[in-house]
Amino acid sequence: MSVRVILPLLLTASSIASSHGLTLHGPVAMSGDRLPHAQVNDGYGCTGRNHSPALKWVRAPKNTQSFALTIFDVDAPTGSGWWHWVTYDIPASAEGLEAGAGTVNSAQLPARTIQGRNDFGQPGYGGACPPKGDKPHRYVITLYALDVATLDAPIDASPAMIDYLLHQHRIAQSSVTATYSR
Repeated sequence: MSVRVILPLLLTASSIASSHGLTLHGPVAMSGDRLPHAQVNDGYGCTGRNHSPALKWVRAPKNTQSFALTIFDVDAPTGSGWWHWVTYDIPASAEGLEAGAGTVNSAQLPARTIQGRNDFGQPGYGGACPPKGDKPHRYVITLYALDVATLDAPIDASPAMIDYLLHQHRIAQSSVTATYSR
């Protein structure tokens, strides 16, 4: 999915979220703040801790059947952005995810939660690591309230396929954007 397609979707997020009240609280105090060092990759020339952020949410719509969460770098020099984390089938009873829950086979994730493949080619969270000297990249963290309990996606589905399914089943969404450069 190209940045030209994703940006209009991101611009509509506030109207979708405000119509239902769903609110995501992320790893930064205010949207646009710098991503903490803990969420930076430990590889590819970066020396972070590669831990997924602690996230909390409130005011989910009453008809929420499950949640999904994505972290997407809209400024990655790929022509189509970069998926850092794609996790879905989070139970509707969940109110957040603990820091570090994005490790492979994490015991911190709620039961039956699935971590899809990121653009590093593996399941779980892959931290920020933009090219050295590049402008600050924007990492859009989006929570989706969904009208289905499971996405019923193939376990090896691409992040773009999961994103497609999320947009078909969302009833509300909320985003926070962090930045990072090196």
